[in-house]
Amino acid sequence: MKKLLFLFLLSAGFVFFTQAQTKPVVAVTIKTPNALCESCKTRITDYLKRYDGILDVQVNFRKGETKVKYVTDRTDIEQIKTAIANCGYDADDVAAEPDAYNRLPKTCKKFEDGGGHPKPKMPPPPPPAGN
Repeated sequence: MKKLLFLFLLSAGFVFFTQAQTKPVVAVTIKTPNALCESCKTRITDYLKRYDGILDVQVNFRKGETKVKYVTDRTDIEQIKTAIANCGYDADDVAAEPDAYNRLPKTCKKFEDGGGHPKPKMPPPPPPAGN
């Protein structure tokens, strides 16, 4: 009976110990308005996956946002925003690093800087129906 009780306590302690070591994972959405194409998406994803604690990166260049899952014990949101800025893209309130932005291909730059991705203009409304 003592062996059974000891095994139960040992296994309960093991379960408690392993659960206590789980790291908190957080998912955030960061506005990246000048990530404009598939190349931008690849560049940001590859750059962020190098960092310790980044679990998943999803760049949606159509919406201008990047979703990042990370372990809070290894990194934080400010380091992630800084990493995106160092890659050459704006990240929420952190502006792109000028040297990195200048190294981007012309097609990945903002339209106002001579880039190749203008914002689509809405077509004019149809004329009103005549009487």
